[in-house]
Amino acid sequence: MPRPASCAIFSRANAGADLDSRGLRPDIEGMSLPPGFLDELRARLSIGQVVGRKVMWDNRKSNPGKGDLWAPCPFHQEKTASFHVEDAKGFYYCFGCHAKGDAITFVRETENVSFMEAVEILAREAGLPMPERDPQAQEKADHRQELTDVMEQAVQWFRMQLRSGAAAEARDYLAKRGLDEAAQARWDIGFAPDQRQGVFSALTGKGVRPEQVIDCGLAAVPDNGGAPYDRFRGRIIFPIRDARGRAIALGGRAMDPNARAKYLNSPETTLFDKGRSLYNHKPAREAAGKGTTLVVSEGYMDTIALVEAGFGATVAPLGTAITEDQLALMWRMSPEPVIALDGDKAGVRAAMRLIDLALPLLEAGKSLRFAMMPSGMDPDDLIQAQGRDAMSQVIEQAVPLVRLLWQRETEGRVFDSPERKAGLEKSLREATAKIADPTLRGHYDQELKDLRWQLFNPRKGAAAKRAPWRKGGPAPYGQALGVTLGSKASPIAGGPDSAEERLREMAVLAILITNPEQIAAFEFQVEGMECIDLEHTILRDAILACDVAGDMRAQVADRVGAPALENLFAERHVQIVPAVMRPGDTDVARLCLTEAFARLNARRGHARELSEAIQDISLAEDERLTHRLNDGNAALDRAARGDTEDRTEYATGDNGAKVRRDEKDAFSSLLDGINFGKSENGPTS
Repeated sequence: MPRPASCAIFSRANAGADLDSRGLRPDIEGMSLPPGFLDELRARLSIGQVVGRKVMWDNRKSNPGKGDLWAPCPFHQEKTASFHVEDAKGFYYCFGCHAKGDAITFVRETENVSFMEAVEILAREAGLPMPERDPQAQEKADHRQELTDVMEQAVQWFRMQLRSGAAAEARDYLAKRGLDEAAQARWDIGFAPDQRQGVFSALTGKGVRPEQVIDCGLAAVPDNGGAPYDRFRGRIIFPIRDARGRAIALGGRAMDPNARAKYLNSPETTLFDKGRSLYNHKPAREAAGKGTTLVVSEGYMDTIALVEAGFGATVAPLGTAITEDQLALMWRMSPEPVIALDGDKAGVRAAMRLIDLALPLLEAGKSLRFAMMPSGMDPDDLIQAQGRDAMSQVIEQAVPLVRLLWQRETEGRVFDSPERKAGLEKSLREATAKIADPTLRGHYDQELKDLRWQLFNPRKGAAAKRAPWRKGGPAPYGQALGVTLGSKASPIAGGPDSAEERLREMAVLAILITNPEQIAAFEFQVEGMECIDLEHTILRDAILACDVAGDMRAQVADRVGAPALENLFAERHVQIVPAVMRPGDTDVARLCLTEAFARLNARRGHARELSEAIQDISLAEDERLTHRLNDGNAALDRAARGDTEDRTEYATGDNGAKVRRDEKDAFSSLLDGINFGKSENGPTS
């Protein structure tokens, strides 16, 4: 059983949370609970008795006479008794999982019911009548109760019709789908004969008013005002029940292959709002409350097949795409439902549509996973063909929502130009912008950034997938990760200038770790930096995989090991880099990275030109090779001088020394002014 959300004693955590303007707590059906009612309920109940139905007390630690009770916690697996109940104070607390609350909280969590349902359960146990509803609410509640009674009579009538001669084909169909009589009884499956007034006549003959049959959605009045007719004819009937197990609607599968609608649901009624209902709601809620994975299938038969195969926490929307209200119902049962959709195009489209619905509603610890069936199969097909284990494996391999989002934006597309890559980044950014929680949105952006990097750098991405630290675990410094530089094919590996390039690589890595805010601006250059050393490749990939908003140094250390950073920053050349000495100086960091990448790119470009020219030397018959080498040498010379080249003009002094021309001109002007003063006024003394 999953650990419940931490909850304080009811009087602190829940009292007043949902009170209306009169200071009353409203129920969904109009019931209001005055605060004194809950106090009376707690006074009549012993929390020890309520909890005792679910646990086995540890007699060695417990002192029943003082109301001091201990037991193994019902909310998490343990062998010792860390679950403590103080009967006199009316609350419980687990020192292991920190679950806490009062009797109402305990019933809510263990029974997986709503607040009002928990109150009603405890009120019945305590012999305390529920408060009277106000007249209007009472009238609505009575009307709903009458309709649910009519619906239950209809369900039983349809059940009897399944045993009739007219239902032989329906029984054969159910048998082929693996549903024997016991399974049919468990699901209250029935049959609607192909008669114009079958259920209508049966119910009105037992005293049910015609308008009640119509209000339940069992019959309809034709537009010309004639006699009412049955909505369900010639169909297998699946009762739809609410969270309390009450029949509120029907679903029918046509036996005629030429029927206009293969599946037909009840219309919207006082009892039935299909956008706020789930098939198999009550049993699935109970199973999910015991720790079973909540699975969401497409229809009745898939749900029945999954439950019969042992996946008790299975629900289905009712003939429409999943709605916000249905998502809310699912999240009340489980923080991460698994959407098991059919493996056809319609199932994939439904999953893709669900992404846009779910993104604005996501919260920390509340998401969806998607189990995609094999092509052309639904859960029922898979179970019948390959058995329960195959279905269990599909559920276990369900992918998180972020991966399905990535699939939707990339599948079948080619990103072979900067414009297409930018388009992908824009569409992903627009999708994640719908997530309200900034922390969760940041994690989505980081995950999608990692996936983009792997897509645009397939060789490096494949190596990263093989690296244990890419999954979050640290790796020893220098561990071989499958990254092969290819010394024979690469013109930059080795050579007389490799030591200088190695130092520049170290400087770049150190600056990025010290100034992570620069990573976004230089991400393209960092991704394209083909490092000489394997250790530098590991560090570069670790930096790209980290969250720039976090502690970069700590994140990199977690991924590659602390010795890697110690070796990097111990290098004297790194220690004197201005951007490393003064972390946080944005301008200095940007200038240092710009210069380092410019020199690395120029040297490596020159090395490639030289390598290609040597390979082509036997084919060159004119001066083009010479010009090519000269251009490369000029670019290398410019890079060596860099942007900080001294462009000052110099002149030769009388003594032969080099003097800055601007300083020499200023000094001459000063002397001319002095000499002019002497000629006009004479010498001064």
